[in-house]
Amino acid sequence: MRALLLSLGFAVALAGCQRDAADTAAPTPTAKPAMTTSASHDALSYAEPGKVVITDLALDLKLDFDTKTIAGTATYTLDWKDGDARQLVLDTRDLAIDKVEGEGKDGAWHPLQYGLADRDKLLGSKFTIEAPERNAHIRVTYTTSPDASGLQWLEPAMTEGKQLPFMFSQSQQIHARSWVPLQDTPGVRYTYSAHVTSRPDVMVLMSADNDPKAARDGDYTFKMPQKIPSYLMAIAAGDLVFKPVSERSGVWAEPAMVDKAQAEFEDTGKMIQTAEALYGPYRWERYDILVLPPSFPYGGMENPRLTFATPTVIVGDKSLVSLVAHELAHSWSGNLVTFATPKDQWLNEGVTSYVENRIVEALYGEEQANMESVIARDELEKTIGDMPPQAQALAIRPDVEVKAGDTLTAVAYDKGAWFLQFLEKRFGREDFDAFLRGYFDHFAFQSITTVQFIDYAKKNLLDKYPGKVSEAELDEWVYGTGIPAGAPKVLARKFGVVDSARLAWLGSGELPPAVITKEWSTQEWVHFIEGMPDTLTTEQLAQLDGAYHFTGTPNGEIAQRWYPLAVRSGYTAANEAIAGFLQKIGRRKLIMPTYDALVQTQDGLELAKAVFAKARPGYHPITTGSVQKVIDEAKPAAATAKPATTDAPADAEPAEGDARPAAGDATAPAPEQAPPAG
Repeated sequence: MRALLLSLGFAVALAGCQRDAADTAAPTPTAKPAMTTSASHDALSYAEPGKVVITDLALDLKLDFDTKTIAGTATYTLDWKDGDARQLVLDTRDLAIDKVEGEGKDGAWHPLQYGLADRDKLLGSKFTIEAPERNAHIRVTYTTSPDASGLQWLEPAMTEGKQLPFMFSQSQQIHARSWVPLQDTPGVRYTYSAHVTSRPDVMVLMSADNDPKAARDGDYTFKMPQKIPSYLMAIAAGDLVFKPVSERSGVWAEPAMVDKAQAEFEDTGKMIQTAEALYGPYRWERYDILVLPPSFPYGGMENPRLTFATPTVIVGDKSLVSLVAHELAHSWSGNLVTFATPKDQWLNEGVTSYVENRIVEALYGEEQANMESVIARDELEKTIGDMPPQAQALAIRPDVEVKAGDTLTAVAYDKGAWFLQFLEKRFGREDFDAFLRGYFDHFAFQSITTVQFIDYAKKNLLDKYPGKVSEAELDEWVYGTGIPAGAPKVLARKFGVVDSARLAWLGSGELPPAVITKEWSTQEWVHFIEGMPDTLTTEQLAQLDGAYHFTGTPNGEIAQRWYPLAVRSGYTAANEAIAGFLQKIGRRKLIMPTYDALVQTQDGLELAKAVFAKARPGYHPITTGSVQKVIDEAKPAAATAKPATTDAPADAEPAEGDARPAAGDATAPAPEQAPPAG
């Protein structure tokens, strides 16, 4: 997933209620998982996979758009690891448990006792099932809350077509437990199948074997034969149609969006071939993309076989499709080889960001990849020194105790990619590519820890090619703070021109010639704005706005940088456009910097509150939680000039969220030097 926020304080959006079944004699499980220093312990899960693991999940579910709930059964095939174990412990959040049954040796289903602990604000409720016979199969009947943190139910007005409702899930990081009782940890992988019924006018899809030719009839079956962790289980339903882009890939989208999506993502087949040439075969059969409504809180989610994608990358010129390269790269780093615990998040996102950059370089050129690397590197260098020491490390040492509320590393993406670039430079691309391909093969369909990665790297890199990287250097990259002194730094030739143009304007007030800026890509505009001082005069902002039309830009990557600068500088002329942007877009990565800037002053805080009140019905629960936290914790300075407006456009639509600018974001500028559309 692009730019997943890793502060665990944002891990869940809180809502809903639960009820216990009345006919059970419930044990009393503790509300918190026991702390341990085990390298494979997941502080975000109550599950006990050392005792018993789910190996297969069979779902039989009914989607109810009127009540905004999913109801049905989850049947688990279990592998009892510990001979003394007599309990199955699952993760839940706001689920109503109706009954629990175990399949006996006689083939009949018998009631089992269970208990649901008090709700923990972050983790949900520990769900303990008593299984004295160590049943091979256990079945839970349940109903989700209308406010499930991992589901969003959209009214027709919030969709592109505005005719049918829409529903979609977002299970990462720990939201799968809000729509299925599970061992909700990346350390447990299982196959799954599903039978799903719904109203007959919506198409239902899952992160499984979606048939492009399936009839829309309200009755669907799915199968996922490869083992996946819970955060990769996904479901969506709405007015969805399919268009192919290659023999084994295509797009699902609303009818009004599908042709645009097909054209935008037409390079997907080439991306798959490029990744396979580098890192081995694509092992998931099909790779399709589902374009969600704009309330999706992230840029993309790498659900196997069916990437969930934001519509904000569909701009008509393929300028932002590197998001697809990132989510596709997860088919190797993350979906194939998965991080085992929150301590090891970089194994997913850092490796994926490196692979993404390699795909972009192969398809769109070295300069394109370099610009993206420089943007990521500059942002990391600017912020990492302000982070607590633990957050600066790629991984947390296995002997360090982690509690559920701790903030884990927030540098998994860019420091992780930088680390792999370092290894590539030291060992040479050819040998490092062979190592990485062997790594994916060796750990295929497994969840691993950082310790396992280090052991494999020592054996297959450091020991195989002695004298190129020391164990101390490896340790510094993985567990150290800051950026190691020997980190390689790529250069982007085009950014030299951008830097010169910015410096000249800051010194003289003379804008760069249009002949230069009319060719700038998204990355160049982003670099131009990010290099500005923290504040400018309103006259300077007005001059830039008059020339480049930053205010009101349809490009979220530009808006994400321009609006916070406008807010910090007191440029109230942008307030109306800011309100419209925040109400239309729900993608966290794009909107949170502006909310963060607004709440620094009393007037800005009032604007943030007013806009949030209008936008909230269209935000995903994950986005809602993030914005609410920023507003609740605001400590504004003295009031500034009164905002120009607190009213967002009446017809503004909700929207999605997340991620730094994707590599491959070069876009054609709009007329009269306007920044690129996107």
